[in-house]
Amino acid sequence: MAQLSGWLLIELALHAAAFLCGIICASALTVTQGEFGGQCILYGSVVYNGTLNLSSSSPVSLCYFVAVISSLAAIFCFLALLYGIYSICFGEGEPEHIWLRGSMVLAAVVLFFLLISACILRVGMDSFCASVLKSAAASSCQEAQHRPWVPPYQAGRFYDNLYTAEAAAWVNFFFWCMLLLRLFVECVSKTPSRLSPRSDQPWNAERTPIIG
Repeated sequence: MAQLSGWLLIELALHAAAFLCGIICASALTVTQGEFGGQCILYGSVVYNGTLNLSSSSPVSLCYFVAVISSLAAIFCFLALLYGIYSICFGEGEPEHIWLRGSMVLAAVVLFFLLISACILRVGMDSFCASVLKSAAASSCQEAQHRPWVPPYQAGRFYDNLYTAEAAAWVNFFFWCMLLLRLFVECVSKTPSRLSPRSDQPWNAERTPIIG
């Protein structure tokens, strides 16, 4: 079994936390869609006439995009977590420099899409809540959860679910920033120096008599 280091434990903890955040974000958003009959309420609008009704919604693919990105990031973290546990148990060597650079590129791509997903959740939720307030159905978006909705909508916890999805998305983005920083530090530490004193000494030894 390989000897545990502080950096390895931190990396495993970050992968585990990012995995949980990705699952929570995707699950909360999927539950919200289920409350509205599979429709995506991000950037949607409502009307109020004694009961709340969803007058417009976004394409379902928008919510699918956020859920899929969160799920793929969670799967990647889960696989990385399994690989880290496998390396600890069987004592494999440290990853090569080229694999570290590849992991950095992949982490940067995932981080970019996570940022887009978090912004979609933030702006889409604000747009929907602004429509709720404009309809004068409630004084806050959270209070609108307790207002009656036109069947078959069962939106008793739509605000809580959206808030949970958004919070999980931003926390997940933070964890991936830490993972990318961790990979960058490890990659820099493994980069060989171009100007090595030992390799420069023979060249100086041959050059000195010629100059003299």
